[in-house]
Amino acid sequence: MSRPAYPSAPRQDIVDELHGHRVPDPYRTLEDRRSEETEKWLSAQDDLFHASVDGLPGRDHLRRRLGELLAAGSVGSPVWRGERRFFMRRTAEQEHPVLYTVDPDGTERTLLDPMALDPEGTTTLDGWQPDKEGRRLAYRISTGGDEESLLYVIDVATGDLVEGPIDRSRYSATAWLPGGEAFYYVRRLPADGVPEGEDQYHRRVYLHRVGTDPDTDDVLVFGDGRDKTNYYGVSVSRDGRWLTISSSQGTAPRNDLWIADLSASPPDRPALRVVQEGVDAATGLRVGRDGRAYVFTDRDAPRSRLCVADPAGPSYGTWRDLLPEDPEAVLSDYAILDDLDRPVLLAGWTRHAISEITVHDLATGERLGTVPMPGLGSIGGIVERPEGGHEAWFGYTDNVTPSSVMHYDARTGETTLWASAPGTVAVPEIEARQITYDSFDGTEVRMLVLARPGPREPRPAILYGYGGFNVPLTPAYSAGVLAWVEAGGVYAIANLRGGSEEGEEWHRAGMRDRKQNVFDDFHAAAERLRADGWASRLAISGGSNGGLLVGAALTQRPDLYDAVVCSAPLLDMVRYERFGLGETWNDEYGTAADPDEFEWLLGYSPYHHVREGVAYPATLFTIFDSDTRVDPMHARKMCAALQHATASDAPVLLRNESDVGHDARSVSRSIGLTVDTLSFMAAHTGLVPSVTSVADDN
Repeated sequence: MSRPAYPSAPRQDIVDELHGHRVPDPYRTLEDRRSEETEKWLSAQDDLFHASVDGLPGRDHLRRRLGELLAAGSVGSPVWRGERRFFMRRTAEQEHPVLYTVDPDGTERTLLDPMALDPEGTTTLDGWQPDKEGRRLAYRISTGGDEESLLYVIDVATGDLVEGPIDRSRYSATAWLPGGEAFYYVRRLPADGVPEGEDQYHRRVYLHRVGTDPDTDDVLVFGDGRDKTNYYGVSVSRDGRWLTISSSQGTAPRNDLWIADLSASPPDRPALRVVQEGVDAATGLRVGRDGRAYVFTDRDAPRSRLCVADPAGPSYGTWRDLLPEDPEAVLSDYAILDDLDRPVLLAGWTRHAISEITVHDLATGERLGTVPMPGLGSIGGIVERPEGGHEAWFGYTDNVTPSSVMHYDARTGETTLWASAPGTVAVPEIEARQITYDSFDGTEVRMLVLARPGPREPRPAILYGYGGFNVPLTPAYSAGVLAWVEAGGVYAIANLRGGSEEGEEWHRAGMRDRKQNVFDDFHAAAERLRADGWASRLAISGGSNGGLLVGAALTQRPDLYDAVVCSAPLLDMVRYERFGLGETWNDEYGTAADPDEFEWLLGYSPYHHVREGVAYPATLFTIFDSDTRVDPMHARKMCAALQHATASDAPVLLRNESDVGHDARSVSRSIGLTVDTLSFMAAHTGLVPSVTSVADDN
């Protein structure tokens, strides 16, 4: 393999003096996406990418096989409003999941199809919420991956538009008042009302009355004068009496919480009372049909607990444990089934990343039993009927099971399949092993290793991780993982510190000044895969915060990895707060404005640790031009730096995709991206993705 001829990047002698450090930034001009130089450079990178990747072996097989595996489609749990239900489903032929409703007479209808809204497939459904009667539905859509979330309201019976769009509704909750004539929601201030460059911040909670002008008639309820990076949550109890508002500074793992009795104060001027303020804990509150406040919190309980209190005065000192903290399992969800002689509480848990559900007496919390599970996998949220009942529904998936919905009947104690993914798919036989290994400091970390059955032998392997923002990696159906394993590879998923697999302490052990723990856990996982004979050659893959992970991995241990796929990453940790939603993450990472926190960031910032003359592994950066969450400038600068510095002939490539953003995308675009990334890793680990698929054998 000969060294590629890399496009010339504008390299300048730019050095910042920060807290006594000289910090070079030679590729700062690539921060400007609109410049002629950047455009020319991106065009040349695109040519290089296609010349290097389009002809790799096995791509046609991968494309076909991924299509077969994704033909399973998907189905989501129902949301009930009386005898009407709403749910998402995607069939093999559909590019996006579609929102359906089933009328009380059993008639199923399409309510929202993103492809009907935009035949180009670039429009995504970001969220939806029916009113309490199921007559109207609020939904949010984005186009081209911008995640801007335009808010609309439609009539459920007719599908007719009631109002919209209401802009600046990104990450907005919709909390309907009874009757469907008004709702609380979250909206940013207009760009001309905030300092330049801060138009993605400055959220407020408003009361909106359907049919009125949101720009002139909405009532500001909460948020004025608070931190510009605050996110807000809002909910209203089913009976319309109780309003709760939560506030968190960016993505900090703590929040303030208030409650108001709307029977004692008007909806546009709710008399909010503090539930929790200025406390280093995450807490949510829901008022049940029995009139009790159910408080879900990790306060004094890093693995979380469920308490009860009086909603008229739910201060911390009045909380009473209903489900105490478990020493090993993390409490994740709960549901109330009260149409029984003995009402019960269902509790969802993850025990070392595997889901389980237990049954408890609703009054006392006494454990009564468990809900049978289909296997060792992951559950979605547990759904109950808002008006009460004896039934619950929950989503389920594992490594070989596409999304399904299970039904639990508390009267019989039985769990049955309620809805399966609509497509038929032949899934390869794989073996999943959860192994425990020691990180550099002796901390036990778990990793799931997936491979075809048979004796252990070194194979081309992929190691995937995330390690941040309290996000857990739990078993889930993945066409890309199955295609890799079916072709003879090994796929490993590490439950690194920074996630929530072991609770909030596990998260905090991988954030801020302890971020290096995440990278060390990852290196230790790679070393274990090699030492145990799993990996002949090893690729690593991660996106977003996981892109930061693999960026740090390739600069800290370039000798350990043979190939890297780094998707939508953060890589310049000195300037990350200046772009995208960066300022909302400084509780997770730290801020460069603080001298001590700057030291943390500079200590591992991948862009600043690229060294000339080092033989870096084959690296593919994938970025998305409409990404408003993590600015693609990170990967542009890092790619240029690696191409300039590496002493290796292994290629450093950039894949730039337009009209998509950080997250949701159509199926065909997902297949295209996965074909490119898997074929790249296959080429640099020795995998030949051209085996006869299971579908061909049947």
